[in-house]
Amino acid sequence: MGMLDGQVAVVTGGSRGIGRATADALAEAGARVMATGRGARPADLPDTIHWFQGDVADPASVETLRGATEQALGPATILVNNAGIQVEKTVTESSDADWDAVIGINCRGVFNCCRAFLPGMAEAGGAIVNIASISGNQADPAMALYNASKAFVHGLTRSIAVDHGPAVRCNAVSPGWIMTGMADAAFAMASNPAAAEADALKRHAARRFGQPEDIARAVVWLASP
Repeated sequence: MGMLDGQVAVVTGGSRGIGRATADALAEAGARVMATGRGARPADLPDTIHWFQGDVADPASVETLRGATEQALGPATILVNNAGIQVEKTVTESSDADWDAVIGINCRGVFNCCRAFLPGMAEAGGAIVNIASISGNQADPAMALYNASKAFVHGLTRSIAVDHGPAVRCNAVSPGWIMTGMADAAFAMASNPAAAEADALKRHAARRFGQPEDIARAVVWLASP
């Protein structure tokens, strides 16, 4: 018997990295999982995990996701808002297109999903886990929009906890450097990638970078009874 037997979980940004590890961990804990992303179903996604191709920045797409989840698995009792992107620019370097992309997914996407799934969760009970970032509390250089978007996630998480608890628990996980494609891309953009990686590692008390599975385990615990 898994600790999440009988639960229905939705994981956004579930094709790779933290999202994929979380979808796998939730399924291993007994939940029925609907993972979603903007691309086609990943070839290596287990058959036990359902897939929805859509855009969380689009309210209509999120409503379709909610309906598809209910039809295939039943009403969602767990929502993991993981989908996110980053743009490595300062405020003056950021364009309107950068704003639309980062704020659209990182902020509006989280809001759209919470707004769509909260009513059903409020009736039956549920848990929302938002993937925020340490960047929402301490700004990384040249990551203005990303930093701001994650601060929004922290604020929205607290608001949902206040407004919709205790029927719905809402928490955020704030990863540091997690070894995903996003981290690799960030290091690659540095003038000296090896030095940038060494500097980042020195700021980690554990003296290692995080792995997607580290975050996935935290999500499963927060989603559990």
